[in-house]
Amino acid sequence: MLGKEIEKKFLVRSTEFKNQAVRKYDIKQAYLCLGPDVIVRVRLRDNQGFLTVKSLADKNNLSVRNEWEKEISLQEAEDLFSFSTGKIIEKTRYIVPWQDIVIEVDEFKSPRPGLIIAEIEFPDEKSADYQRELPGWIGKEVTNDPQYLNVNLAKNG
Repeated sequence: MLGKEIEKKFLVRSTEFKNQAVRKYDIKQAYLCLGPDVIVRVRLRDNQGFLTVKSLADKNNLSVRNEWEKEISLQEAEDLFSFSTGKIIEKTRYIVPWQDIVIEVDEFKSPRPGLIIAEIEFPDEKSADYQRELPGWIGKEVTNDPQYLNVNLAKNG
């Protein structure tokens, strides 16, 4: 089923989030299509495989995108990596509960070691517009800065 992904992205100022994380897992992902309007991604998360198709719902607002995702077998995911376009992304994702939201923090191993980005997903655009207090380790919002999109990290490093 086609859904909407509504999220905001932020740079992270410190590794303080690691003390607040309730879970972490390793992610390896590659892009099979890097089109300007549609991307296709394969992802390994621990021992699970996923195939995802995303498109921009609004080119002026990168926080809202159409998204379709399907779990696939580990073997299928590994096979699809051979069709990779661009650099493979490897990162550790930390799950950090904060008030009434969950913050996913990605610490990149490649292609930009040391980059740390926090993402907050929202159920609808109204919730995303709500101004809320965030933890002190969250820095500048970079939602609409294309250099921080995973697909651009795969293209440009």
